[in-house]
Amino acid sequence: MMGGGKDLDDAFRWLCAKANGGDFLILRARGDDDYNPYVNKLCKLNSVATLVIPDRQAASNPAVVDIIRHAEAIFVAGGDQSRYINFWRTTPVQDAINEAVASGKPLGGTSAGLAIQGQYSYGALNDPDDSELASKDALANPFMPQVTVVRDFLNVAVLENTLTDSHFAKRDRMGRSLVFLARIMEAGWSKSPREIAIDERSAVLVEGDGKGTVVGKGNGAYFIKPTVPPAVCKRNEPLTFREIQVYKAPTGSHFDLPAWTGQGGVSYHLTVEQGAITSDQPGHSVY
Repeated sequence: MMGGGKDLDDAFRWLCAKANGGDFLILRARGDDDYNPYVNKLCKLNSVATLVIPDRQAASNPAVVDIIRHAEAIFVAGGDQSRYINFWRTTPVQDAINEAVASGKPLGGTSAGLAIQGQYSYGALNDPDDSELASKDALANPFMPQVTVVRDFLNVAVLENTLTDSHFAKRDRMGRSLVFLARIMEAGWSKSPREIAIDERSAVLVEGDGKGTVVGKGNGAYFIKPTVPPAVCKRNEPLTFREIQVYKAPTGSHFDLPAWTGQGGVSYHLTVEQGAITSDQPGHSVY
């Protein structure tokens, strides 16, 4: 799971190794095959191919589904996650990806390709101009139209009950992430959702047992867990949300997803009072 920005050779080599020399497939909703030479240079594989699936008609094509089913590793490229959700959800492509994951095939992604991996994800469904949903705006009104959270697009066992997000510290996404978690709780989807938020130039490599290692040159990963429901999560009112646990995991640290515990990182708590976030971390940094 890569947080976006410059691609990480170590992460791709790790995913390639999981393919056992087989067929490595990159999925996109738009773009070209520029990943092919990059992956071929890093890895010894039977094949590397890119499949662009730009609409729902393509996502229902039996030939497209057959290609996905024959891949030994799947990587979802970055872009706009609303395209993946709008074009692939409730189609045979969604089913084929989930079948591959359920059978034990490795799955990777960066940026938007990471954001769709959790049971919960930011849908970006009311953002036709592909503009950035700013934390300050979401915190001021958790029910503004741009705050859209979807669930059950991909079914990755170790990411059940988990929200995934990318470009985290680089694009100041803590505030909007806390809003997403509050909305999940307010909707009754989960009493205790969790989040894995990964910064640019960082990745978390997660084994099948849910044990992960942080790699890269970015700020690492943030494992976030609310402990109580939001005090105020209403339309046109700033968010109030307290006792939020954060585990900041830098490069070289480890995190056990099923146990939700880490080694080599730092734990702290966040509080949101009327849309303003405060931290008990030394220096009071939110990140």
